[in-house]
Amino acid sequence: MTAASEATAVNVGEGAESDEEAKLQMLKGAAFLTTVASAGMIAGFGSTLALAKKKSPDWFNKGIVATAAAPESGASLALRALGWGSLYACCGVGLLSFTVWKVLGVHSLSDFRLKMQSFFPSIPKTSESAAGSEPLDWDSVFKSK
Repeated sequence: MTAASEATAVNVGEGAESDEEAKLQMLKGAAFLTTVASAGMIAGFGSTLALAKKKSPDWFNKGIVATAAAPESGASLALRALGWGSLYACCGVGLLSFTVWKVLGVHSLSDFRLKMQSFFPSIPKTSESAAGSEPLDWDSVFKSK
């Protein structure tokens, strides 16, 4: 083998390694974001339940078990509402996506991307806007006017 073919083989091997590293980094990022989002949702739900129980323990306990006054417990009513709401949300987003897909007449995600790029203006990528010409002053952002 010549030196040129060896250098080409090394470059191809490095490209494959960088692709694998990029995929691994993407998976690690997705796992991290999923974990953080799940922890946030669990903490928010738990703190809301604790606050509701702390404010009125009698009403909280009445909502857990069905009674003669309330034939359906609050928990089962909430779960039923969550189920229907989730179903409506998923079906609505799916129907909207399908409608946009058919109206635009695209057949793949790359066609969709090209069609969207033709509709909307491109975002300029200048070094000044990317770096942020001046640091953001959070005090001025949150000041009332």
